[in-house]
Amino acid sequence: MRKQDVNSKMIEARYDQNQLGQGTAILGLSSLLEAMQQQGYSLAEILKGTGIAHDALSSAASQISPYQKLQLFQTIQHLSKDPLIGMRAGQKQKLSDFGVYGYALYSSRNFQQAVEFGIRHIKLAAPVLKKSFSIQKHAAVFEGSEIIALGKLLPLVCEFWFSSMQTLIECVLEAPFQAQKLLLPYPAPDYADEYQKVFRCPVEFDAEVMQWHFDLDWLDKPCPNANPITADMCQSFCERMLGTDEHEEPELVRNIRLLLLDAVGSFPTAQQMADQLHLSKRTLYRRLADIEVSYQDILDSTRRRLADEYLEATTLSIDEIAARLGFSDTSNFRKAYRNWVGISPNEYREHQTHHI
Repeated sequence: MRKQDVNSKMIEARYDQNQLGQGTAILGLSSLLEAMQQQGYSLAEILKGTGIAHDALSSAASQISPYQKLQLFQTIQHLSKDPLIGMRAGQKQKLSDFGVYGYALYSSRNFQQAVEFGIRHIKLAAPVLKKSFSIQKHAAVFEGSEIIALGKLLPLVCEFWFSSMQTLIECVLEAPFQAQKLLLPYPAPDYADEYQKVFRCPVEFDAEVMQWHFDLDWLDKPCPNANPITADMCQSFCERMLGTDEHEEPELVRNIRLLLLDAVGSFPTAQQMADQLHLSKRTLYRRLADIEVSYQDILDSTRRRLADEYLEATTLSIDEIAARLGFSDTSNFRKAYRNWVGISPNEYREHQTHHI
């Protein structure tokens, strides 16, 4: 079996192929695609086998799943003539490549606010790693986990993620960023010296964790382009995309919403959700009952908020919206939406259009 086929099996083991075409907006990939085109590859060659349509790259309504993103990384790794493509592309990222998510970070009050917001809303960038942030005694730490499914893709994914993050940080702070150290859970590649040049800090390979440490003092750095009005607008939009205001909901409900957003169009049953949360279905129901909410309530409100966003911010047809929200037919979506809002989807869209 070829290495590429092995990677495909590992990816499929983690990401359900039924999620193709669903997920989150296509963010942060422009520089990677441009780097491949500069090597002489067409978009058709780069996107082959990913399920990502050529037109999707220029549509704000288009979405990408983590599975599709990993398929894209796999194709790039297979085709690229440059082993450093991940780091080179990450260094060429622009703020606009991250859409409203990037501008929310850019307009934050200080670096800590930007980091905390970024980690809370990382789902908007269709991550292929679980990412977290913590403040320890002597350092602040970005960490990536759940890496086992990546296999041979791990170095490329890490190189692109960390170099993109460094570029984004330096854009937000308008100053060079200096980390303490970078720990990576794979052997040093032949081009390991390039890591030192890009990240300007000690790099430890074959580590037991994937972590990026930096001084706590960085957290107090003000963002030169801080703007509370812009930050609030951008963050409100991101909250709507996640379907909730995180300040008003218990952690369990928010975690369920995030998992639902990972499966837009093919929402899990209560049993499947319980399995993902490593709970029994009975325990899930009990914990939700304790906070006076049901799984169906969370699913319906998530669908409703997504429907509002699609109706307001896209030109998707009612049939397309119904399909994305997992309805068996459009008439069922129309009935559900009228129950949620009191008017039809068409009436809601017309009302929003008249108030622009």
